[in-house]
Amino acid sequence: MHADSFFRNHLRTFVPLAVVACLMPVVAGCHRSPSADVVATVNGKEILRSDLDRIYKASLGDTTQKPTPVEEKMQRLQVLQKMITNEILQQRAAKLDLTATDEDVNAKLTEIKAPWTEDQFNNQLKQRNETLDEFKKNLRRDLTTTKLFNKEIESRINITDAEIASYYTANKSEWNVVEPQYHLSQIVVFVGPVPQGNGQPAHMVSEADARKKIDAAHNQLESGEDFATVAANFSEDPNTAPSGGDMGFVPESSLHSRPEAYDAIMKLKPDQFTDAIPVYDSPAPGHKLSGFAIFKFQGREPAGQRELNDPRVHQAIHGILHDQQRQLLQNAYLEMLQDDAKVRNYFAEEILKQGGQ
Repeated sequence: MHADSFFRNHLRTFVPLAVVACLMPVVAGCHRSPSADVVATVNGKEILRSDLDRIYKASLGDTTQKPTPVEEKMQRLQVLQKMITNEILQQRAAKLDLTATDEDVNAKLTEIKAPWTEDQFNNQLKQRNETLDEFKKNLRRDLTTTKLFNKEIESRINITDAEIASYYTANKSEWNVVEPQYHLSQIVVFVGPVPQGNGQPAHMVSEADARKKIDAAHNQLESGEDFATVAANFSEDPNTAPSGGDMGFVPESSLHSRPEAYDAIMKLKPDQFTDAIPVYDSPAPGHKLSGFAIFKFQGREPAGQRELNDPRVHQAIHGILHDQQRQLLQNAYLEMLQDDAKVRNYFAEEILKQGGQ
């Protein structure tokens, strides 16, 4: 997870002193105008305009509407803010010897490539206008950030039983289930433009390619592979794939709104899974195919009040409080790093000099 933040250092206002400083060898350094290729520095590390241009263009995806000059500068400034924050995090990780290793990157790359043939994976890179080296560079950055947060943030989180009980008492009505619920897991493969995240452009996936991928996942399930493992490797849903496709408990009324899924799920016994089912963007007439899904039925829960001694309630509240603490600590940690960093945002200065034109 990457936060948005940037810094502005003071501009030089007393030119004669700056000139004198440059003439004195005992002074550690002096401020000189940067190369036109440099849009910012973080603790002396340069961020290049060419990298800003590349990431900005990637962030536009397939949009055909051209932004106004002011909108473009605002968007570029936001992208640069993220780049600055990422650089601060990478430098902190390097200082703590937490930079992802080649072994880390290659292992994750192998995991990501598992659902694809080599040609299919290379085609995905081509559609995203990204080289393998660029992909691995972004992968190393993300893995490094995860290692840093695990050490500096996760290690500080402590959820007590008293906090869980207090949350339950204050929010008891949330655990009063008004209709039957179905515990489901899913593997989802999308058709059409698929967002990539991390500022990368969406890439187009044909119905045929999506069908091949979901069929490959189904074949692994039929051969006895663990559903959670297959979901983690194949599913493209960012909300459930990291947890092995677990959707939690889905109200019965929500299933009724998706007849194609409801009919298939109702035929299952616990721990069974469906065939690959077409998924549409809406249940209304004229709907478009948005992808394919495989659902696993884990169990059905009747309506009624769930008590705190229910392990699932306890676990769910623990997850809520954990996420709250993680977000709070992460924000505080980023503020601390920002305070310690020496950042010069030349692109921001350039915009100010131009008066917003």
